[in-house]
Amino acid sequence: MPRRLQEARVELAKATEELSTRLGRMPTVRELAELMSLTEEEVTEAQLAANGYNSSSLDAAVGGEDDNKDASLADCIGSEDPAMELVEDFHALAPLLADLDERDRRIIHLRFVEELTQSQIGERLGCSQMHVSRLLSRTLNRLREGMLAESR
Repeated sequence: MPRRLQEARVELAKATEELSTRLGRMPTVRELAELMSLTEEEVTEAQLAANGYNSSSLDAAVGGEDDNKDASLADCIGSEDPAMELVEDFHALAPLLADLDERDRRIIHLRFVEELTQSQIGERLGCSQMHVSRLLSRTLNRLREGMLAESR
Protein backbone atom coordinates (compact mmCIF):
# COMPACT_ATOMS: atom_id res chain seq x y z
CA MET A 1 0.00 0.00 0.00
CA PRO A 2 1.42 3.45 -0.87
CA ARG A 3 2.75 5.51 2.03
CA ARG A 4 0.23 8.31 1.47
CA LEU A 5 -2.63 5.80 1.89
CA GLN A 6 -1.04 4.31 4.98
CA GLU A 7 -0.77 7.77 6.52
CA ALA A 8 -4.29 8.71 5.42
CA ARG A 9 -5.60 5.51 6.97
CA VAL A 10 -4.11 6.42 10.36
CA GLU A 11 -5.48 9.97 10.12
CA LEU A 12 -8.84 8.62 9.05
CA ALA A 13 -9.07 6.42 12.14
CA LYS A 14 -8.31 9.42 14.39
CA ALA A 15 -10.75 11.69 12.57
CA THR A 16 -13.51 9.07 12.61
CA GLU A 17 -13.10 8.54 16.35
CA GLU A 18 -13.06 12.29 17.05
CA LEU A 19 -16.14 13.04 14.95
CA SER A 20 -18.03 9.99 16.23
CA THR A 21 -17.51 11.21 19.79
CA ARG A 22 -18.42 14.79 18.93
CA LEU A 23 -21.45 13.98 16.76
CA GLY A 24 -22.72 10.90 18.56
CA ARG A 25 -22.91 9.02 15.25
CA MET A 26 -20.67 7.81 12.45
CA PRO A 27 -19.41 10.77 10.41
CA THR A 28 -20.12 11.15 6.72
CA VAL A 29 -17.41 11.17 4.07
CA ARG A 30 -17.97 14.91 3.60
CA GLU A 31 -17.48 15.59 7.34
CA LEU A 32 -14.31 13.52 7.40
CA ALA A 33 -13.00 15.28 4.30
CA GLU A 34 -13.55 18.70 5.88
CA LEU A 35 -11.80 17.73 9.13
CA MET A 36 -8.87 16.06 7.35
CA SER A 37 -8.55 18.74 4.64
CA LEU A 38 -8.88 16.12 1.93
CA THR A 39 -11.25 15.61 -0.96
CA GLU A 40 -14.13 13.18 -0.56
CA GLU A 41 -12.46 10.91 -3.13
CA GLU A 42 -9.27 10.79 -1.04
CA VAL A 43 -11.27 9.93 2.10
CA THR A 44 -13.07 7.17 0.22
CA GLU A 45 -9.74 5.85 -1.07
CA ALA A 46 -8.36 5.87 2.50
CA GLN A 47 -11.44 4.01 3.72
CA LEU A 48 -10.93 1.35 1.05
CA ALA A 49 -7.26 1.11 1.97
CA ALA A 50 -8.20 0.65 5.64
CA ASN A 51 -10.23 -2.41 4.67
CA GLY A 52 -6.97 -4.13 3.75
CA TYR A 53 -6.02 -4.14 7.42
CA ASN A 54 -9.18 -5.83 8.64
CA SER A 55 -9.69 -9.55 8.47
CA SER A 56 -12.38 -11.89 9.61
CA SER A 57 -12.40 -15.55 10.45
CA LEU A 58 -14.01 -17.82 7.89
CA ASP A 59 -16.10 -19.07 10.81
CA ALA A 60 -17.40 -15.55 11.54
CA ALA A 61 -21.17 -15.33 11.40
CA VAL A 62 -22.72 -13.23 8.71
CA GLY A 63 -26.21 -11.90 9.33
CA GLY A 64 -29.04 -14.17 8.43
CA GLU A 65 -32.68 -14.40 9.44
CA ASP A 66 -33.23 -17.81 7.85
CA ASP A 67 -34.48 -20.19 10.55
CA ASN A 68 -32.62 -18.07 13.16
CA LYS A 69 -29.36 -19.59 11.93
CA ASP A 70 -26.38 -17.44 11.07
CA ALA A 71 -24.35 -18.56 8.13
CA SER A 72 -20.58 -18.45 8.38
CA LEU A 73 -18.42 -16.47 6.01
CA ALA A 74 -17.08 -19.77 4.65
CA ASP A 75 -20.64 -20.66 3.55
CA CYS A 76 -20.64 -17.59 1.29
CA ILE A 77 -17.41 -18.41 -0.50
CA GLY A 78 -17.86 -19.87 -3.95
CA SER A 79 -16.65 -23.25 -5.01
CA GLU A 80 -14.92 -24.48 -8.11
CA ASP A 81 -17.29 -24.60 -11.05
CA PRO A 82 -16.98 -27.98 -12.79
CA ALA A 83 -18.19 -26.39 -16.03
CA MET A 84 -15.01 -24.27 -16.18
CA GLU A 85 -13.11 -27.33 -17.34
CA LEU A 86 -15.55 -27.61 -20.25
CA VAL A 87 -14.86 -24.00 -21.22
CA GLU A 88 -11.14 -24.73 -21.26
CA ASP A 89 -11.74 -27.86 -23.33
CA PHE A 90 -13.88 -25.93 -25.85
CA HIS A 91 -11.14 -23.33 -26.25
CA ALA A 92 -8.54 -26.04 -26.82
CA LEU A 93 -10.85 -27.90 -29.21
CA ALA A 94 -11.79 -24.91 -31.40
CA PRO A 95 -8.51 -24.70 -33.37
CA LEU A 96 -8.51 -28.48 -33.84
CA LEU A 97 -12.01 -28.32 -35.31
CA ALA A 98 -10.97 -25.44 -37.56
CA ASP A 99 -8.17 -27.62 -38.97
CA LEU A 100 -10.62 -30.34 -40.07
CA ASP A 101 -11.76 -30.44 -43.67
CA GLU A 102 -15.30 -29.35 -44.48
CA ARG A 103 -16.75 -32.89 -44.64
CA ASP A 104 -15.34 -33.91 -41.24
CA ARG A 105 -16.55 -30.66 -39.64
CA ARG A 106 -20.00 -31.26 -41.13
CA ILE A 107 -20.11 -34.82 -39.78
CA ILE A 108 -19.14 -33.59 -36.31
CA HIS A 109 -21.80 -30.89 -36.54
CA LEU A 110 -24.51 -33.31 -37.65
CA ARG A 111 -23.62 -35.83 -34.95
CA PHE A 112 -23.02 -33.59 -31.93
CA VAL A 113 -24.95 -30.39 -32.67
CA GLU A 114 -27.94 -31.69 -34.59
CA GLU A 115 -27.67 -35.02 -32.73
CA LEU A 116 -28.37 -37.16 -35.79
CA THR A 117 -27.67 -40.88 -35.83
CA GLN A 118 -24.97 -42.29 -38.07
CA SER A 119 -27.67 -43.64 -40.40
CA GLN A 120 -29.29 -40.20 -40.68
CA ILE A 121 -25.91 -38.62 -41.39
CA GLY A 122 -25.25 -41.26 -44.05
CA GLU A 123 -28.56 -40.43 -45.74
CA ARG A 124 -27.68 -36.72 -45.81
CA LEU A 125 -24.19 -37.33 -47.16
CA GLY A 126 -25.15 -40.11 -49.55
CA CYS A 127 -23.01 -42.83 -47.96
CA SER A 128 -23.51 -45.83 -45.70
CA GLN A 129 -23.80 -45.78 -41.92
CA MET A 130 -20.63 -47.90 -41.76
CA HIS A 131 -18.68 -45.30 -43.75
CA VAL A 132 -19.98 -42.53 -41.45
CA SER A 133 -18.90 -44.65 -38.48
CA ARG A 134 -15.36 -44.98 -39.85
CA LEU A 135 -15.12 -41.26 -40.70
CA LEU A 136 -16.47 -40.27 -37.30
CA SER A 137 -14.11 -42.66 -35.50
CA ARG A 138 -11.08 -41.36 -37.45
CA THR A 139 -12.03 -37.71 -36.83
CA LEU A 140 -12.69 -38.22 -33.12
CA ASN A 141 -9.35 -40.01 -32.72
CA ARG A 142 -7.62 -37.09 -34.44
CA LEU A 143 -9.35 -34.59 -32.12
CA ARG A 144 -8.59 -36.72 -29.05
CA GLU A 145 -4.90 -36.91 -29.95
CA GLY A 146 -4.83 -33.16 -30.50
CA MET A 147 -6.41 -32.54 -27.10
CA LEU A 148 -3.97 -34.89 -25.39
CA ALA A 149 -1.01 -33.19 -27.10
CA GLU A 150 -2.43 -29.83 -25.94
CA SER A 151 -2.48 -30.95 -22.29
CA ARG A 152 1.16 -32.06 -22.23
